[in-house]
Amino acid sequence: MADQVPNSAPDTAGAAPPLIESAGSAAGVRFAPHGQPVITGINRIGLWSLYIKEIRRFLKVQTQTIWAPAVTTLLFLVIFTVALGRGGREVLGVPFGDFVAPGLIVMGMMQNGFANSSFSLLSGKIQGTIIDLLMPPLSEGELMTGIVAAAVTRALAVGCTVGLAMALYPGVTLHAAQPLAIVWFGLMGSTMLALMGLLASIWAEKFDHNAAVTNFVIAPLSLLSGTFYVIDNLSPLFQAISRFNPFFYVISGFRYGFLGESDIGEGVQAIVWAGAGLAVFNLLLAVLCYRLLKSGWKIKS
Repeated sequence: MADQVPNSAPDTAGAAPPLIESAGSAAGVRFAPHGQPVITGINRIGLWSLYIKEIRRFLKVQTQTIWAPAVTTLLFLVIFTVALGRGGREVLGVPFGDFVAPGLIVMGMMQNGFANSSFSLLSGKIQGTIIDLLMPPLSEGELMTGIVAAAVTRALAVGCTVGLAMALYPGVTLHAAQPLAIVWFGLMGSTMLALMGLLASIWAEKFDHNAAVTNFVIAPLSLLSGTFYVIDNLSPLFQAISRFNPFFYVISGFRYGFLGESDIGEGVQAIVWAGAGLAVFNLLLAVLCYRLLKSGWKIKS
């Protein structure tokens, strides 16, 4: 006769959490214990749903969110090439139109990335629908990733639209001298402004606050970042100030991708350091966004 093995508690290490039957349910519906998460790891379906929701939101008004910025940026190009590009003026060894076009493209990308992410949480707080973002089973990191990814997508759409318009503009030639620099600095700039927009939407309590950040922070930093000039033409004091502006490195690095020349510094090493510095800066912004979302500051209170 086979030996009898005494009863012992089952080994539950690494097993899924036990389910609890609902007392009031005839069908015996079972739920996870209170406080025990059902979704572990990354909620891919929820993250994708949030991303698509944000994409559809700005695509419903694409005339305002994509085509209007392209027209506005093209007007900048027309005005500055007519005003400053006469007489065959050259900057960094290329015609003025070729010099200013890349900066205008990435400036439009950054401004629209900020506009998209800064509207997401703020509109929910003002309209009372922010619960639609807070109640789904999304972690703070997933919420941040979905909003920022959608803002970067809008920035890329605007950049492609503006680039196409400028490529068709007479007197402007866009040539990708360093495609990797175009991709890297375009993504770094779009991500940086998307994170800044998310920070602004967390802090803001009304649309006036968001407009104040746009008008008094984002617009000056964009226009005074070397979009229409090289900082070598400035006094030493203003050159030093410009080098503390992260927008300067985005625009100059993005321009380097088209022209192969930049006013960041001598050699490719300066471009590499600028790209690495932007990545570190974006990481710090992402950590700050995550901590604020985690704390619920001005969101859950």
